[in-house]
Amino acid sequence: MIENRSVPAATVIPVLSYEDVGEASAWLCEAFGFRERLRIGDHRIQLIAGEGAVILAQRPVNQGSHSCHSVLVRVADVDSHYAQAQQYGARITQPPESFPFGERQYTAEDPSGHIWTFSQSIADVAPEDWGGAAVDLG
Repeated sequence: MIENRSVPAATVIPVLSYEDVGEASAWLCEAFGFRERLRIGDHRIQLIAGEGAVILAQRPVNQGSHSCHSVLVRVADVDSHYAQAQQYGARITQPPESFPFGERQYTAEDPSGHIWTFSQSIADVAPEDWGGAAVDLG
């Protein structure tokens, strides 16, 4: 797998939504010892703990007070992974797309309604090149 400074090195990364990601990040860092790795505007923050990571995302307006989550999984070949997921009936919510932050991703829903995003690093891109702000890339 290509390394990409814009993405944590962990293979499986939970994505948790919060009404206020800045407030959530501050609390998680103080209470649980996470460290901020990267900020993306005021809507997304990557946190790290040892070799693990979690991404905090702005809760969608229509989500109300309900908690929502998804899982980001880094794979070597997103297009072949996508083909396999389609073959087994995954409900594709976002087909493969390449992003300026150096990742190619698709999103699917499993039969129980859990959201999964599969991501392949296609370039090593400095966060500042696409609008991110590195805090601690360790």
